[in-house]
Amino acid sequence: MRSGGIDLSTDPRKTGVATIDWHADGARLTHVALGADDDDLVALVDRADRTGVDCPLGWPTAFVDYVVAHRDGGLDLDVPLSRAPLLLRATDRYVVERVGVRPLSVSAERIGATAMRCAAVLSRLVRAGTVVDRTGGSGAVVETYPAAALKIWGLPYRTYKGSSAEARTVRARLLEELAASVPWLDLGGHEPFCLDHDDALDAVVCALVAGLVLHGRCEPAPPDAVQDARTEGWIALPPAGLSDDPPLVPPARPRQGSP
Repeated sequence: MRSGGIDLSTDPRKTGVATIDWHADGARLTHVALGADDDDLVALVDRADRTGVDCPLGWPTAFVDYVVAHRDGGLDLDVPLSRAPLLLRATDRYVVERVGVRPLSVSAERIGATAMRCAAVLSRLVRAGTVVDRTGGSGAVVETYPAAALKIWGLPYRTYKGSSAEARTVRARLLEELAASVPWLDLGGHEPFCLDHDDALDAVVCALVAGLVLHGRCEPAPPDAVQDARTEGWIALPPAGLSDDPPLVPPARPRQGSP
């Protein structure tokens, strides 16, 4: 089984990608790189059984409705009592409550531009017949959020991004603690590259979470959030404790047709 990871950016040069191959006795990071255009991303998704993408897979339903109403004249629009439904998706609010970290607002912050690129890539996949289920329950991709995963695992999840000496020191500690926490994951000698590039490290975390999704180890969207998740996307949250034993490798899942 193979899982992929994408730390998406509006700039292809800053987009990190990773691939993990899973076996009965463990998993191995077989590829990690920085720099990927849309063709590269589609090819990565096609090669993997599931790919974790660090980017919102949709916008808040309330925000979309608000913008459409404004486009159509906005006669019935009032200033909302709370802007939270316009700023945060159901999954964002769940992550805040469950993990205590707040994802960026796809409707009000710069991550929205990255989501536009993501939407175009997802469109290409769908046109090619690839299943895209934004809930993450099936299909080719699942939304991931490295900061939340790292916090759940008790690993450094802040101040590791950037080119400063402090950020590099935190990344070094993160890599050491990740290796200790997940002894069945072989980083394949790619530690120096992940130390140099935080986007590459995030892509590795995305690929690891995507593999855990395939093994049924991540939380699905709660029943009352599934409808929103189908359009807004849903962040996969991994288990708090990673066993000393690797997950069993399940059979590959169908990649074509309807979910």
